[in-house]
Amino acid sequence: MTELPPLPFQARRDIILFRLAGGSMVLPAAPVQFMGGDSEYRYRPDSELLYATGWAAPSCVAVLRGFADEDRFVLFVPERDAKAELWTGPRADPEEVKERFGADAAHPLRELAEKGPGLLAGGDTIHYRLGASAGCDGVVREALRRGRLRRARKGAGAHVLADPGAVLDEMRVRKDDAEIARMREAARITVDAFRDALPEVRPGVGEWEVEAALESGFRRRGAGGPAFATIVAAGANACTLHYSANGSRIGPDDLVLIDAGAEFGWYAADVTRTVPARGRLDGARREAHDTVRRARRAALAACRPGGTVEEVHGAACRAIAEGLVGMGVVEGPAGEVLAEKRHQAFYPHQTSHWLGLDTHDSGLYRDGDGPVRLEPGMVLTVEPGLYFAPGSCPRVPELEGTGIRIEDDVLITDEGAEVMTEGLPAGWGTEG
Repeated sequence: MTELPPLPFQARRDIILFRLAGGSMVLPAAPVQFMGGDSEYRYRPDSELLYATGWAAPSCVAVLRGFADEDRFVLFVPERDAKAELWTGPRADPEEVKERFGADAAHPLRELAEKGPGLLAGGDTIHYRLGASAGCDGVVREALRRGRLRRARKGAGAHVLADPGAVLDEMRVRKDDAEIARMREAARITVDAFRDALPEVRPGVGEWEVEAALESGFRRRGAGGPAFATIVAAGANACTLHYSANGSRIGPDDLVLIDAGAEFGWYAADVTRTVPARGRLDGARREAHDTVRRARRAALAACRPGGTVEEVHGAACRAIAEGLVGMGVVEGPAGEVLAEKRHQAFYPHQTSHWLGLDTHDSGLYRDGDGPVRLEPGMVLTVEPGLYFAPGSCPRVPELEGTGIRIEDDVLITDEGAEVMTEGLPAGWGTEG
């Protein structure tokens, strides 16, 4: 693997501070999650704090002040504590944190309640998501109280509460070169792990065994782990869109839907393939798989600068509707099926979502001007599917108990689009 470019945290903060103008932003770390008392889950940092600062540990609060002339980036962090560090590892003291993260000031976390309201009260708007942290909730409420009094006397003071996404979402949806490098690596790891794990799909194998093969493949290749709960869904299990129990054995006639992705450098990949347990498809299920592959091709063709996620979805839906009519699942014509939304009984979800630090990454799909236009640097999934739950398809009963989805990760480029997961054939395992 080539050396990855550093993530441009300072450049991001400069943009955030400019966009904050007369406002401020408070970003607390995600809480530690526990299982069964005091056993900690592996820590996953808050994506917004990570994006703006690079901080990837618990117990931190970042304050960004667009209105200020000094102390525009302030961190509140845990102090050194030998007893706590025995259990959770070494900490840097606030002065070390200040240097390492490029903060203007760093204070012990215990001083947040005292210093925080004063840092925030002088601006007009505080960008903070209520409920993110009980301690920060109190600080923000106190800052708004002080700001209201200040505004009455001086004509300026914090009086508006806003979502940090109003500033951050538009930035995060456009990936910089360092982010794209990490997402390409996450995609490469995911594709290679799929290639190793898919031969494990055969009758009698447990869904959990395929899951284990995939996730060990992620870790062996340098990923932090899975980006989300791996789905290995055999037969009718695939008709549950977010099935993740992975507790059944693969039947001899099952199609097996596998939806998984590696997380590398905190960035996610997200890939789905659907393969037959016996290595070959024919009949109506072959037609259904071919329909999803045609929908994939149509959706990929719509991924281009100036296009929209709605157009990508529309292209997939047209192919799905035509396939459903061709298979005899619904009566046509296809345009009528689309207009009446009858295809949604078998294709109930959207074709795409943004991808990045989160598997379903932040960013609007529509704004006040209509659908958001695709631009170079945006990364989205393309994942058409068909799902025939038991009892749902009396016209073609052979399809019942079958779910098919094919998903790839797509980077919008100046020329069109790059399918970052193209190395894994869409029809893997279906040719015998």
